[in-house]
Amino acid sequence: MSDNLKDILSNEHPEIDQETMLLYLQGKLSPEQKHEVERILMQGDFEEDAMEGLQAFNDKEQIQYTVEALNRDLKKRTEKKQKRRDKLKLPDQSTTIIAIIILLLLVAFSYVLIVRMMNK
Repeated sequence: MSDNLKDILSNEHPEIDQETMLLYLQGKLSPEQKHEVERILMQGDFEEDAMEGLQAFNDKEQIQYTVEALNRDLKKRTEKKQKRRDKLKLPDQSTTIIAIIILLLLVAFSYVLIVRMMNK
């Protein structure tokens, strides 16, 4: 799985990356950049709600640590699920299938050979 998918602040708008969002929340963007971020966030309900939730933090510097903790937790959970899925996968059975097909062909060939010998 891509690390970008595991990043808690990544979204469908590639023009806003995690760093830009954190700078916006900390008030370190120029007014033009701030307006552009707000314009992009207004296009989607999820992004707007996420930004409002992040703005509720009293200590803006704590956001970076929270984001990192969320990313670690999300990565840990997705790795557990991926390992579980990998365990459930069936091993490669191609040699067994080929052996069964060869055995069936041999049985069919033997049957045809025996029937022809009995008819003579």
